[in-house]
Amino acid sequence: MSRATRSVSTRVRLLGAILGVVLLGMILAGGVTFLVQSDRVMANAQRQLEGFVSTVSVSDQDAAELVRSAVPGRTDGTLALDGARVLAATPSPPGLALADDDGLVTALAAAIAEGRSTGRLDSVHGPVLFAAVPASGGSVVQVISLDQRMELVSLSTVTYAATALGVLVLVGVAGWFVTGRLFSPLRRLRDTTDAITIDDLGTRLRAHGNDEISDLTTSVNSMLDRLAMSVEAQRQLLDDVRHELKTPITIVRGHLEMMDPADPHDVSETRDLGIAELDRLSRLVDDIDALADVETGALSSAVIDVGPLTDRVAELAGAIPGHAWSVETRARVRIRGDADRLVQAWLQLADNAAKYTPAGMPIEIGSTADDKTARLWVRDHGPGIPPASRHRVFRRFDRLSTRRGVEGSGLGLSIVDAIAKAHDGHCSVSETPGGGATVTLHVPVTGAPAAGELPTPVRAGDVVLQREATG
Repeated sequence: MSRATRSVSTRVRLLGAILGVVLLGMILAGGVTFLVQSDRVMANAQRQLEGFVSTVSVSDQDAAELVRSAVPGRTDGTLALDGARVLAATPSPPGLALADDDGLVTALAAAIAEGRSTGRLDSVHGPVLFAAVPASGGSVVQVISLDQRMELVSLSTVTYAATALGVLVLVGVAGWFVTGRLFSPLRRLRDTTDAITIDDLGTRLRAHGNDEISDLTTSVNSMLDRLAMSVEAQRQLLDDVRHELKTPITIVRGHLEMMDPADPHDVSETRDLGIAELDRLSRLVDDIDALADVETGALSSAVIDVGPLTDRVAELAGAIPGHAWSVETRARVRIRGDADRLVQAWLQLADNAAKYTPAGMPIEIGSTADDKTARLWVRDHGPGIPPASRHRVFRRFDRLSTRRGVEGSGLGLSIVDAIAKAHDGHCSVSETPGGGATVTLHVPVTGAPAAGELPTPVRAGDVVLQREATG
């Protein structure tokens, strides 16, 4: 739902929920308090009537004398009745004016005639409780007004309701400002994200405090950093691809423009050159696809034994002619990752080593490990890579102008580096003793047994590697 059509904001809904919970709590607290106090008032009235009955029952005084000697309370009164005739009554005030209430006197006389000694009746003072005790000369009746007994309870309830309403208003005002401050970082986050465009990804939020909103701000900033790096990488890739495509297009176009259609030899040479350039473009597109798949995380995940993986790569590399291949060491560890991609990266290192190592020179393959990292390496004996240039070999389309040559698309080692990073690892280049380069993939060990190395030098022919069983 858009902001224009949104009826109620999150701030209002949150504040409404808070006020609803507070109101419900107050109603429950007030209701429970009212019920408890009402029960206590009723219990006190019942105890008073029971005490009255017990006192009058043991007295031998005349009914009228008993009433004249009684001290009335503000909410009760006592009558001496002979049938429906009032013999005596406690004065009012302070007591209730019972003698003037003909309806109540008649109802009391009827109840006594029916044999009822206690009960509840209506009067001009509202509902009352009564207790009647036979005495000399008639009956003694004490009456208690429930409304007057409940007056303090009702007053406290009204006071509580007014106070609760005031508290509810204060909670609403305070909650409005508190939720405003609470949601202000979210509003800044919204405004910032609205202002971000693909051309300007440099805007960042400042995190304040150490709460969940601050964590969200940090996460959004981190997401923007990753997005900016991704966009920059895509732009760089497009720039590099555009640059790489210019050369073969220019070559093919130039030869086509200069070709003599009447010269069959010139036509054949131009055709061969065009096909060769198109093949190079096709390999470039395949390498870009592979790089994109790896960088977008299109990898499977499984537990891999490094020892058998080393043998597999060595067997495949042994089919590269012109060199004697051997396995130096096999690591007895396990890693988690995509076996096919790791084989692809390792074979790319072997292919590079074969390109830049003089024919007939040996190339070693091996794997070593410690408790944390498995190292998958290829060691050649070619011209090597200068230390100052080793950080460049894994860049896209970055070719070194050294004795190692400049052939290829310039993406091979970039793909290797991307595969290593997709496995939470990295690549490194070191110097081979005696000359050459050793390129290593570092991959974290996962669920490995005790790390160790199995030194099993294996000689390989130019085509097929003779593997030694590792048990």
